[in-house]
Amino acid sequence: MEFDQQLVVNVLKAGREYPYLPFSLHIFDSLTSTNQTAWNLLNQGKKPGTVVIATQQTAGKGQWGRQWLSPSGGLYLSVAITPKLEATESYQLTLASAWGIASQLRKCNVSVGIKWPNDLVLDGHKLGGILTETKIHKGQITQAVIGVGINWANPVPETGINLESWQDSQHFQPIPNLEMLTATVLLGIESGLECLNIEGIVILLSRYIDLLINMGDEVYVNNLLRTVVGVSPEGNLRLRMAGYDSKELITPEISVEPGTISLGYCKSSV
Repeated sequence: MEFDQQLVVNVLKAGREYPYLPFSLHIFDSLTSTNQTAWNLLNQGKKPGTVVIATQQTAGKGQWGRQWLSPSGGLYLSVAITPKLEATESYQLTLASAWGIASQLRKCNVSVGIKWPNDLVLDGHKLGGILTETKIHKGQITQAVIGVGINWANPVPETGINLESWQDSQHFQPIPNLEMLTATVLLGIESGLECLNIEGIVILLSRYIDLLINMGDEVYVNNLLRTVVGVSPEGNLRLRMAGYDSKELITPEISVEPGTISLGYCKSSV
């Protein structure tokens, strides 16, 4: 793979006034999993800020044990960190990364939104996703790896979209190459984690919800129609009962955990 690591470094330098993470890049043609390689490097003594990058994964991992198809031409990237969070707050890392990456892409005039809980969406199609893995000790997160997959020039299913083709259809190229995309994603992860660490989950969550494409969606839960009204700090989807009557003995608002319900790219039900 011809990948200009120095170009990534130069773009990062230009985009960072005060670096938050000491990035150390490790570039590979093909890996089984960038997340697994990041864990391996941590076990070998590499420090937080270690970044693993590949344009193909042969055994990529998605949420809840699903396979993540990772054909050649995409960006598959993992960042190792040591967050100061309790184990119950681990999902905040995914919220932070999703918001940070989406907001950085939007600064490049790529109109990305977030589909709960961890997908990046462009023109109603999946552009990428995030998988966060953690190690826990005594109720605290000791290490975490944030994995990101972005469709760049790889083939995608009907529900997907790749950034190179989208730019061609728009007749402009705000992100001209894979290196620029890599730097943009890293800046996004960094800015999201910085927001979480410095400004806290309340501010981060409000920014995340601003980019959430699911607000107002209606979904059936236990045969009751509910409307998406937000996301909790734990990453749960907040649903309010449509047309709630205070005289009814039904909880007006509930929250559902990630993995409990799949919104897909159309209205869903459980």
